[in-house]
Amino acid sequence: MPRQNPRPAPMAAEPQGTSRILSFLEWFGDLGAFTGRLARAACSRPFHGRELLDQMHEVGSRSLPLVVLASVSTGIVLSLQTRESLVRFGAKSLLPVVIALTILKESGPIITALVVCGRVGAGIGAQLGSMKVTEQIDAIEASGVNAFRLLVVTRVLACLLMLPLLTVVADASGILSGWAANTLIEHVPLGRFLADGLKGITFRELVPATLRTAVFGFIIGLIGCFQGFRTSGGTEGVARSATSAVVLSTLFVILADVGLVRLIQIL
Repeated sequence: MPRQNPRPAPMAAEPQGTSRILSFLEWFGDLGAFTGRLARAACSRPFHGRELLDQMHEVGSRSLPLVVLASVSTGIVLSLQTRESLVRFGAKSLLPVVIALTILKESGPIITALVVCGRVGAGIGAQLGSMKVTEQIDAIEASGVNAFRLLVVTRVLACLLMLPLLTVVADASGILSGWAANTLIEHVPLGRFLADGLKGITFRELVPATLRTAVFGFIIGLIGCFQGFRTSGGTEGVARSATSAVVLSTLFVILADVGLVRLIQIL
């Protein structure tokens, strides 16, 4: 009988861990290229001012009720919980400054960013994702308009500009609600509460804590647009883009908050 050639040995499959690492690095590379394209588009004309104003309204005005509600709830809970602890240790007089410092330096900025992540990040990812799968972006490019400058630059700038303003409103709402919760237990005039709470806070401490939310806004707009522009797979792909935009922007905002707080302390 003729001797049969042995079957070739099957090729070893690529380890799953290696594949995930390569996909992770590829995603970061695409994000870097997308950021570079955004920087070039933001520095060139034409500037779509009307679209920018519409996006600022979408990010700022329509997010304001949620931001205020979250800040008011935080201020009330913080006042009630902190008061109980301070009374236990005989430091009740420190309640105004504890509430003001906590809200102005951390709670206000991060709560505002997380609320906007959930609302605006998902909206940008879903909107641009649906435009991608229905070829509306290609139609805009075919009409002679730079779709990247129209859709991406305006949304990222709107998030970057509106986050600090929303943070200021969130800080004021949180401090006022903290005073209101404390007044229900022990009457303290608003002027005295604000004077005691803000006397230990300098302008140099307040400004960096507020302006760092511009970085949060940039992250939210960038991740939402990036996930929307790389959407594929029909309606299921749009849902994945919206979900991933929220999850990734929330993760990167938290990591950026840690880094920025440390950087501010060093500087």
